[in-house]
Amino acid sequence: MPSTEMHVLEGQWSSGLCDCFNDPINCVTTCFFPCITMGENAEIISKGETSCVAATTIYFLLCSIGCQGGYGFHYRSKLRKLLGLPKETCKDNIVHGCCCFCAICQEHRELKLHGADPTMGWKANVENWRSQVVTVPPFFEPQMMR
Repeated sequence: MPSTEMHVLEGQWSSGLCDCFNDPINCVTTCFFPCITMGENAEIISKGETSCVAATTIYFLLCSIGCQGGYGFHYRSKLRKLLGLPKETCKDNIVHGCCCFCAICQEHRELKLHGADPTMGWKANVENWRSQVVTVPPFFEPQMMR
């Protein structure tokens, strides 16, 4: 049985694009409700500037006309910048155009591994970090005290 422990290598994703079953609950949720997972991710990546409801609605509307790839790409690029991952514009466009469910799952896993739980939302994560005296992930610190 494979180990569920993930190791972060600097400048790389902690898990592969097709490692969706590393987080089976998120995998199933994203399979049936990708707009919700995208909304959760977007709220954390934007540090609360975009609400989960707004991002979910936007993604749903874009999915209905087949244009969701650009929106997913936008947040994947922002996540890369937050985590210091190398910029790969072409690859990210292809990933969100062809494998959007896998990309959304990978982004969700990455956020969780770096100390944020997208299912809780931005405000709840901030409160959790404050109340539990948890070390705040460094990429969230500057805007956390809004």
